[in-house]
Amino acid sequence: MKLARFAHEDVVSWGLVDAGNASVTPILGDFRVWGPALTRAIAGGNVEAGRAKLPLAVVSYPLADIRLLPPIEPINRVVVAGANYAKHLVHDFGLASPQQPIAFLKAYGALIGAQDPIRYPPLTQELDHEVELVVVIGDDPVSCDDPLSSVLGYAVGNDVSARDIQRSGPSGIGMDLFAAKSQDRSTGVGPWIVTRDEFPTGSPKLRLVLKVNGEIRQDGHTSEMTWDVAHLIKFVEERSSFAAGDIMFTGSPAGVGMGTGRFLNPGDVVEASVEGIGSISNVVGPKAGGKGEKND
Repeated sequence: MKLARFAHEDVVSWGLVDAGNASVTPILGDFRVWGPALTRAIAGGNVEAGRAKLPLAVVSYPLADIRLLPPIEPINRVVVAGANYAKHLVHDFGLASPQQPIAFLKAYGALIGAQDPIRYPPLTQELDHEVELVVVIGDDPVSCDDPLSSVLGYAVGNDVSARDIQRSGPSGIGMDLFAAKSQDRSTGVGPWIVTRDEFPTGSPKLRLVLKVNGEIRQDGHTSEMTWDVAHLIKFVEERSSFAAGDIMFTGSPAGVGMGTGRFLNPGDVVEASVEGIGSISNVVGPKAGGKGEKND
């Protein structure tokens, strides 16, 4: 099933998407109640029973009448697990894979929905794209013996990065990943969560594609991950516990601007897709004016 977070006439809700009828039915109540219950039903093989217990409204809205929002509540964390595709590291950065995963936090304010514009930050001249599979944690505590049992489903992400800012960390300190990847209103996530039962057992094996103005820039596969989804969840959980509703980016394949020298420009249409989930399409906005810029 597909679960979306959306706005309709300024009212924000979660909803169950009916792709065939191009509509969404609001889910009543708090995600922290129905999200874990549905995740447990999926983990127990009782998907239909879990769906039947979703507290749905009696009214539905056409998808054309809503705005899709990032599928995460503002109280939850955005975790980014990077350096997870060997070809990406070699071809785009000239680096070998590290001995263990790398993880850090992205600011919630960096997120945008499936069709929102990408804000071009005033401090960068090297705005880059990274299509990624995004994991949505639906239940806690996470079992390190069975990390996937806490996964509600998956979404599409575009981990937009300011590469010149990323390289600006002081000598001996390292890259400034937070500043590079937490720029306001830059990172697309969505269009919705596709629940884990829609995929074969285990870490998903899915094609990832990113296009800029219709031209393919990245074309990879999650089977190329150095560490699969279960390994990444366990790695993070052992260091900082997940909560139901948190999301995690899982790394990007080769082909980013850092390797090709082709960065994003104002007006570019950036489409990120993950097999079995869908696509998000975001237009890069004008370069911000820096001093005096008004931030909505």
